Amino acid sequence: MNVEDLYRLLRTGHIQAQGIVDTIADPILVLDESLRVQAASRSFFETFRVDRYETIGQHLYDLGNGQWDIPVLRMLLRDVIPRSTAVINFEVEHEFPGLGRRTMLLTARTLFHPDNASHSMLLAIVDATDRVRRDTSKDMLFGELRHRMKNLLGVARSIARQTTTEGRSAEAYRDAFLGRFEALIKAQDLAFAEQQAAGIGPLVEHILAPYTADPDAVVIEPGDPVELAPRTVMALSLLLHELATNAAKYGGLSCSGGRVRVAWQLREGNTSLRLLWVERGGPPVTPPASTGYGTELIRATATYSLGGEVDLDYAAEGLTVELTIPLGTDAPRD
Repeated sequence: MNVEDLYRLLRTGHIQAQGIVDTIADPILVLDESLRVQAASRSFFETFRVDRYETIGQHLYDLGNGQWDIPVLRMLLRDVIPRSTAVINFEVEHEFPGLGRRTMLLTARTLFHPDNASHSMLLAIVDATDRVRRDTSKDMLFGELRHRMKNLLGVARSIARQTTTEGRSAEAYRDAFLGRFEALIKAQDLAFAEQQAAGIGPLVEHILAPYTADPDAVVIEPGDPVELAPRTVMALSLLLHELATNAAKYGGLSCSGGRVRVAWQLREGNTSLRLLWVERGGPPVTPPASTGYGTELIRATATYSLGGEVDLDYAAEGLTVELTIPLGTDAPRD
């Protein structure tokens, strides 16, 4: 074999090897023992938007804007070639030129050589930005789910404990508990269906739907569009359910001709919500001699869970409830 044939053979082998490297989707660098770039894959040039003259022969730590010049990475790469160790998925989060903030995973291994005397390193780079964001989002959603379930179970336990048994049959207790528990479930369904927020209009309609067989019995006045955070939805749903249940038992929904009117508006530069519940046409109203659980639930939900204020006016012509709650937070007090 003459020199020309040998050259042609070597060139063919080089082109074939480079072609194999260029077919790999993730960026790859071949570094010598001083960590200077000997070769780079096409995906490296395309990903980091550089050319061969900015890359080949350059020191790894001089590439780009010094994005790989990290003390911990220096220490790890220092032992790869002489000790035949490996760096696996070293995470680099950096503001890359032309790319923005990205998360890259670096894997470095000594380049294989038949006589085990390689002085080169293969550095593979994987853009894991989207994966990291998805994982972070999943962790946040899981944490939120755990938090919601904890709150849900806590409220259910509170309902079970405080739904009074005195003077009630087991069947009456069951119906009272399940009514409140069903309101809690519906509130959760609405919050999840709306993906992190729910409008007050659909919530009011949802709670009062069982009482709308008579179209004149329930009047929901159009109000300002208001999006409620999930925990606000849960608490407000329980409060409205309690008002509706009491109205059906004793107030404006307990007899023919009675009615309930609900209205709301934003106040104080859209930072708070005022909701008005008015019952008329029911039996004459007298202030209760003692505070029952239903009233306690309404007051506690308004002040403790929603961080607002509630006023119950037991006028003879019907109950009027004015509720004011702050907006703009999903963190009612625990």
